[in-house]
Amino acid sequence: MADLYARESRSVSKMAHLRFFPQAVVGGSGAYLTGDDGRRLLDFSASWGAASLGHAHNAVRDAVNRALRDQAGASYLSSANEPCVLLAEKLLSLVPERARGRVWFGHSGSDANETVARVVVAATGRPRLLAFEGAYHGGTVGSMAVSGHPAQQGARAAGLTLVPYPNSYAAGGPEAAKAAALAHIEQLFATVLPPEEVAAFFIEPIQSDGGMLVPPDGFFQAVEAICRKHGILVVSDEVKVGLGRTGRFNAFEHSGIEPDIVVYGKGLGGGLPISAAVGPEAIMNHAVAFSLQTVHGNPVCAAAALAVLETIEHDHLAENAASTGQALREALQGVAARHALIGDVRGRGLALGVELVVDRATREPAARQTALAVLRAFQLGLVVYYVGVNSNVLEFTPPLTLTKSQALEGAALLDEALADVAA
Repeated sequence: MADLYARESRSVSKMAHLRFFPQAVVGGSGAYLTGDDGRRLLDFSASWGAASLGHAHNAVRDAVNRALRDQAGASYLSSANEPCVLLAEKLLSLVPERARGRVWFGHSGSDANETVARVVVAATGRPRLLAFEGAYHGGTVGSMAVSGHPAQQGARAAGLTLVPYPNSYAAGGPEAAKAAALAHIEQLFATVLPPEEVAAFFIEPIQSDGGMLVPPDGFFQAVEAICRKHGILVVSDEVKVGLGRTGRFNAFEHSGIEPDIVVYGKGLGGGLPISAAVGPEAIMNHAVAFSLQTVHGNPVCAAAALAVLETIEHDHLAENAASTGQALREALQGVAARHALIGDVRGRGLALGVELVVDRATREPAARQTALAVLRAFQLGLVVYYVGVNSNVLEFTPPLTLTKSQALEGAALLDEALADVAA
């Protein structure tokens, strides 16, 4: 079946492609994928974090089998179903008190963020929104409209204002990055952006697609204080970096804040399509039939998601992400010591980024070398993709079940790939 990639090109649309090398897989188990050529590939992306428990995890498989043996319909549009209710009750127990109202279910982080962007404006009567430059909140028309990533091909919302995300590496340190970003927000509010017109601020506890940027200590506490002062809702996009990935269940917990609305997706379903927006009853119950699709609230996907949450707790996967992530980060720092291409290693838990630069002094992005690095890594047996507004940051979002030996194996493969690129 080694011609699978070629066969796909003759049958499947490219409009949903985001390809880095000719990868074609026929199966997978745990942290490994099986290529159509029979190769075993160590997966350090987990499909952009969606396969949160790894591939073919017993808990997800068993939950899906149970849900399908006695299927409670296919939707929650016109009927309550038990898996949805159980999942909603579980999610409500995992968010701050101020967000503990109601849960909306969708298919992906994209539709969840779009729904939140629409409902906060409708429910508050405030027409404006804030988000960060470099932010990726989804690929639908409505979620692209509140995003700030330059690679996206959608139009921005008329009421959207983008502000800089603090980049400690580019700014020369966290304090400088924090001060500049906060000053920009305060200047906007003092001049061209009336804060009383802003419904919500969409934040990313770590800006993943923008370059795996970690906010400076105290930054989001200051942002939260500004939002509380002006009655602006704080929306935390946990789609890629939440659900235990950073070493805590919610990534915003590292910043010591309590968002009003929390958005989950990707890893929530353990590889199945489901998303959730959790927030105050007054917002989330603004209107019936406000945002719906036929198989929203699918009970099979909801059952899988509940199994994911229970497994994260039962198997202490947030703790594993912290300890294994620390081992991986230290290994990557060792790789950085041997390769001038690496300018910075950053992240939390199993959400890590490695920025490649042409020159460490100028920090000039090494976009071509980054593309070559992920290709060579794939040839050697490691799946890793790149992100960042300059396409020069290797992103590591492996399964939460990753072991320390697998972390070291992946770092060694990257070490070899970078040596080959340099040569």
